[in-house]
Amino acid sequence: MSFQFRDKVVLVTGGAGGIGSALCHRFAVGEATCLVVDIDTARAEKVATGLPGSGHAGIGCDLMDQAAVEGLFDRVSELHGRLDVLVNNVGMTSTERFDVRSVESIRREVELNLLSPLVTTRIAIPLLHAASDPRVVTTVSLAGIFPQGETPVYSASKFGLRGAMLSIALDLRDKGIVAGSVLPSATDTRMLRQEAVDGGNALQFQDPPQQPADVVEAVVRLLHRPRLEVYPKPSESYLVRLAMLAPNLLPRLIPLFRKKGERGMARYLEDLRRRGLARKIDGRWELVEEA
Repeated sequence: MSFQFRDKVVLVTGGAGGIGSALCHRFAVGEATCLVVDIDTARAEKVATGLPGSGHAGIGCDLMDQAAVEGLFDRVSELHGRLDVLVNNVGMTSTERFDVRSVESIRREVELNLLSPLVTTRIAIPLLHAASDPRVVTTVSLAGIFPQGETPVYSASKFGLRGAMLSIALDLRDKGIVAGSVLPSATDTRMLRQEAVDGGNALQFQDPPQQPADVVEAVVRLLHRPRLEVYPKPSESYLVRLAMLAPNLLPRLIPLFRKKGERGMARYLEDLRRRGLARKIDGRWELVEEA
C-alpha cells in the first residue's frame, strides 16, 4: 500500500535547506501539514509560508539544545497531539582539515550530525506513538559507508548515524514505529556549493551532483515501501560497498578517482558561475548569496 500524505503531520529538521525545503514542498503537495524546523527561524517561516495548503509552521530550534528540542515537541503536542512522520535531515560539514581543526569544531559537528538526530528521535517517541502509522526517516549519506579523507569528522558522524539508525529501526519495528534511512551522494545544495568553493572533498564529483528532487524521490519510495535503507543512486552505493570489502586497498584506489573528481569539481564550479551562484575573484571562488 502506498503511503498517504493527506492530513499527516510531518516534521522536517533542517527544513529550510535545499533538501529539507524540497521535502516539505513534496509533503505539502500531498496535503500533509508540515512543521519546518531550522536553526534559522526566518528562513523556516519563509519556507512554511511558501508551501501549498494550510496549517504549516516554520519553527526556529537549536537541535543541540535539549531544552529547546523538548519545547519544540511540547509545541507539536499542543498544536496536533501527534506526529506522523519525523524526518531527521539536519547536517553540516567543514572543509577544514583534521590536523588543523579546533577540538570545539569537531565536537560541534559530531553533536549536530550524530547526537541531535538521536536526541530528537528519542524525545519525539511519545508523539510518534500517538499516530496510527508513525514513521522516522533519516538523511544519512554515502559518507556513512565510504570514508572521506578530506572530511573525516563528517564521515565519522555519518558512519555513526547510519549504525545508530539501523539499530533504532530494528528496535522500534516491534514497537509500532517504522524507521529507515536515505543515503544520498553529493547533492546540489548550498552546503555542497560552499564545500566546492572552499576546495572540499573532490571525490564527491565523480559525476555531476544529483538534485534535491532525487533525494525527495528516494524518501517517498521509502515511505511507500519501508526498508532499512534506500539510495537515490543505487549504482554509486554498489561501488562504494564493493570498495569497502577490501578497505586496505583504499590508499591505492582513491588516487585513481581523485583526479577525475577534481575535474568534476572544476566543472561544477563553472556551472555554479553560469547559474550566478558563485564567482571567482583574484583566483579564489566564493558563493553569491541568493536573495
